[in-house]
This record gives sequence, C-alpha cells and structure tokens, in this order.
Amino acid sequence: MTNPWNSLVTGIGRHKWFAAAFKGVAPHVDRFLGRVTGGRVFMLTGTGLPTLLLTTTGRKTGQQRTVPLLYARHDGALLVVGSNWGQQQHPAWALNLLANPEATVAVRGKSGPVHARLIEGDERELVWNTILTKNWPGYENYAERSGRHINIFALEPVKRTSTGA
Repeated sequence: MTNPWNSLVTGIGRHKWFAAAFKGVAPHVDRFLGRVTGGRVFMLTGTGLPTLLLTTTGRKTGQQRTVPLLYARHDGALLVVGSNWGQQQHPAWALNLLANPEATVAVRGKSGPVHARLIEGDERELVWNTILTKNWPGYENYAERSGRHINIFALEPVKRTSTGA
C-alpha cells in the first residue's frame, strides 16, 4: 500500500517553491533529528522516504561535515544524489566526496564507514531512470533547473579488518 504522505511530498517536491522553502530548513532539522536519534528519525520519516546522515571530510578545512540525504539501495550500496535542490552549483558534500571518497553513514541507528564511488555511464542511466527518479521524482526537475550534470554516488560499505592479538 502506498503511503499517502509519500505521494503528497513527492508530488509537491517537484516544484521550485518546495525546494526554495525547504532547502534552508530541512537540512538543519534533519541533521539535528538524525544526530539525536542515531539516524532513525528525520522530518520525512513518516512519508517513507529513506534518509541517512552522511559525514564527509571537508576538502578545504579537513573538518567533519554531516548532511542528511535521501538515499536508495542498489547492489549492496546506498545511492545518493548531488541535486542540491536544483541549484546551479554542486553541493559541498559531493565535492568533498570527489576530493576524499572515504566517509561515514548513519542509517536507521547503524553507522559505519563507506567508500564513495561516482556512478557514470550506463550504470548512471540505469539507476537514474529505474531507481532514483522513482523514489524522488523531483530529481528530474532539479536536473532541469540546475542546468548541470548531477553527480550520483554509490556509498559502498568498507569491510573492517581485525588484527588478532
């Protein structure tokens, strides 16, 4: 059964006014909610839209930067989209991943290290058309408004190695 809130939010999420209204509020609220709940609760949690916290290393400052993002699962990875609400510039977190692909994610109370891989070519077209724009139809509008090639990253889990004593 489709969540009616999901349908409403994904429907209005296509509009420019939605991005303008929420881009200044949602990240701050979701960052706070995600941190205090360990990545279990976000503004859109009730809509069924999956959200994670991504922590990257700032490419200029070297400091840890955390941002809430919608995600989708594909072949064991978490897919995130550098749409930046349809703005003309790439989001800082995406530029951080290009400079240093090692990051951390928190999803539903579990966190761990990931390696970001930029998705390109046929794989990009596949995930864009069959997964990402189905989860958040607004991505299509964001791409059109921004006039830029929107980066898609696969956040792949890093296997921890243990050194026996």
